[in-house]
Amino acid sequence: MTKLAAVIVTHNRADKLAKVLQALRSQTRVPDLIYVIDNASTDHTAEVVVGVEYLRLPENIGGAGGFNLGMKRAYAHGADLVWVSDDDAYPEPMAIGQLEQALDRFETDTGRRAPFACSWVKWTDGGHCEMNTPAPVWDWPRFYSSDAPVFLVSSCSFVSCLIPRWAIEAHGLPIADYFIWYDDAEYTQRLAQSHPGLFVPDSVVVHDLPVNQGVNYGLITEQSLWKFRCGARNETSARLRMMGWAGVAEFWLRAHRQMRGTPWRFRRAIYMAFWRGLWFRSEIERIE
Repeated sequence: MTKLAAVIVTHNRADKLAKVLQALRSQTRVPDLIYVIDNASTDHTAEVVVGVEYLRLPENIGGAGGFNLGMKRAYAHGADLVWVSDDDAYPEPMAIGQLEQALDRFETDTGRRAPFACSWVKWTDGGHCEMNTPAPVWDWPRFYSSDAPVFLVSSCSFVSCLIPRWAIEAHGLPIADYFIWYDDAEYTQRLAQSHPGLFVPDSVVVHDLPVNQGVNYGLITEQSLWKFRCGARNETSARLRMMGWAGVAEFWLRAHRQMRGTPWRFRRAIYMAFWRGLWFRSEIERIE
């Protein structure tokens, strides 16, 4: 039987994490293993993680480091499929099962293996969650079927993404050094080098974010600047490796245009992060 592992990375969201764990236990396809990687939380997280594999880290290594560690553990314990998600995203009862079925059906129907499958992430009002929009490929509807719809995508977020063991073996683990932002995009783009992934709209997850807002460099605030700096560094580094200078220039121009009207101190911080990204060369960790 296929062994399914769930990996949740958390930091000081005990009450939301409790809802996530309850949603996992209510799945039609309940994970065989549940890993909670705790990035040095200071709240009551330890009280809500009964019955799961719980690892509290002595320091915060970011979402990227947490997913790297959790996926590595799940692989070492024999997981055939690894489902990764955030500590504030609640999968509907059939969400994970729909992803697994989509991967199996796609291979049976086409003879091809998709390296990941992702859910439709909605916000708390039932609308689309702007933060978690998969990137479609040019022929995204090629394998569409009204009875079991899937669409081809080149990347997605780490909010309800199911990854087969073979894909981890072929492409390694997420880059832990990214800490936060763009670790998921880089990793799923890397997976998609084998074949595009699958967006499965029948698989639904609700992302409990305070505001429904995507990554837009025109929306930087004092509180969010550090995240945007990480994102700017990481995306520059990833694009330079995977797309060359043309990919870097496309990103820089888009971000520059978005930042029109933002305070100079924010723009200067992002431009410096662009520069750091050119020299930020992290090794891709392979499974041995």
